[in-house]
Amino acid sequence: MIRVHELRKVFHDRKRGEVAAVDGLSFEAPAGAVFGLLGPNGAGKTTTLRILSTIFQPTSGRVTVLGHDVVREPHLVRQSIGFLSGDTGVYERLTPREMIGYFGALYGLAPAAIRERQESLIREFEMEHYADTTCGKLSTGMKKKVSIARALVHDPKVIILDEPTSGLDILISRVLVDYVKRAKEAGKCVVYSTHVMAEAEKLCDRVAIIADGTKLAEGTVEELKARTGSPDLEDAFFRLFDARPGSGEARPA
Repeated sequence: MIRVHELRKVFHDRKRGEVAAVDGLSFEAPAGAVFGLLGPNGAGKTTTLRILSTIFQPTSGRVTVLGHDVVREPHLVRQSIGFLSGDTGVYERLTPREMIGYFGALYGLAPAAIRERQESLIREFEMEHYADTTCGKLSTGMKKKVSIARALVHDPKVIILDEPTSGLDILISRVLVDYVKRAKEAGKCVVYSTHVMAEAEKLCDRVAIIADGTKLAEGTVEELKARTGSPDLEDAFFRLFDARPGSGEARPA
């Protein structure tokens, strides 16, 4: 469903000049699977996902989502994806129910479909007791659930999640993780960016470990553990990270 080939994104920095946040990255993420994009802060994960979601344009390389090129057909890509980033916000004067309805209308859903998705998402993310409370009165975790729901209102085939459990308590994180598992079982493609290795080990079918904008390794969790002789994914990550050529310089996310 997603193909990334030799992706490169260069930013201009006043002090350092041209900086490659992503440099020659390639991977494929299929339907019915969770693909993990793992790395430390500044590795290039967020830049990559913003290119997948058409927020950024690549400097070079090619990216397609469901066969649609992110540069030539961005409108078709946006119709096909649900994207959640760390700064996906909510309108504080709207209720969760109104937020879901508003974004459903933006995606062109019919009124009956909007009502069905409102009830389904409110139930799925356990928002029943505050569905009609304005978002400005909700806790951070509650707002995060609303942000997730607004990203999924159109029932997209491709779901892109950038550090989705960051700042969430364990109970709300579990609700999201359970949703990701159900999305995979429903045949959706999920790209899951995180620096929490235990989370990735539990969820991801295949992972790419990146640092300094380049890919260090890719494979299933078991393949990466076997390759590095590691007992878990976190240990495998550190072995691959420490063995990378040169120390590199911190890159923007």
